[in-house]
Amino acid sequence: EVQLQASGGGLAQAGGFLRLSCAASQLHLDDYAIGWFRQAPGKEREGVSCIDSSSGSKYYADSVKGRFTISSDNAKNTVYLQMNSLKPEDTAVYYCATDCNTGPGVTWGQGTQVTVSS
Repeated sequence: EVQLQASGGGLAQAGGFLRLSCAASQLHLDDYAIGWFRQAPGKEREGVSCIDSSSGSKYYADSVKGRFTISSDNAKNTVYLQMNSLKPEDTAVYYCATDCNTGPGVTWGQGTQVTVSS
C-alpha cells in the first residue's frame, strides 16, 4: 500500500523558514509526481508545488514562487518543500500527494500544520 508521511510543520515568524518532508513508502519517486497542497481554514485546498522526479520538472503556484523550493531525494524516497520568507498567509495545513492535481486514485499524506505569525 502506497503511503505518504508529511512532517516538518510548526510555528514560524513572518520572514522565517520551515522545511517540510514527505516520506514515501511502497513507491518509487521516479514513478510518481509528488505534489504539495495546502488548506487554510475556510478556504479550498490549493496546489502549492509539484515535482516530477523522473523528468526534473517542477511547478510552483504564483503565490510561492521565489520563496519555496521543492526537491527530492530518491535514495531516501523523500520530497522536501523548503519554505523561506514565510508570510502569515502561508498558514495552513500542508499535504503531500501522489500527483500534481487532485482527483480519484491520488494518495494523500496526513497533513502537517504550518502557522506563521506576524
